[in-house]
Amino acid sequence: VELVESGGGLVQSGGSLRLSCAASGIIFSIYTMRWYRQAPGEARELVADITSGGSTNYADSVKGRFTISRNNAKKTVDLQMNILKPVDPAVYYCNAEHPYYVLIYWGKGTLVNVSS
Repeated sequence: VELVESGGGLVQSGGSLRLSCAASGIIFSIYTMRWYRQAPGEARELVADITSGGSTNYADSVKGRFTISRNNAKKTVDLQMNILKPVDPAVYYCNAEHPYYVLIYWGKGTLVNVSS
């Protein structure tokens, strides 16, 4: 099983980035997919998730700015991040959770930095 994130980088405050996570080795369509982030010295926090049925959930801090989406045919989950703020820099991690079994997988993360 492998989750590989991409799309991180440096962007100016107010700008946009699109993160992508490519999955392999799992029946992607049945998994709930999540994006977490962890800033230096902080706990890892849930940013957004999307179920196999397409239902989405967002942290209050990103509602209206971030959009999570999935493409089951490509086995990818994306995070479109708009109006990036100085509070958003972190390593962003992709996460996959099986709906029935205790099977949880993590990517290695991609770094997002926002300059003011």
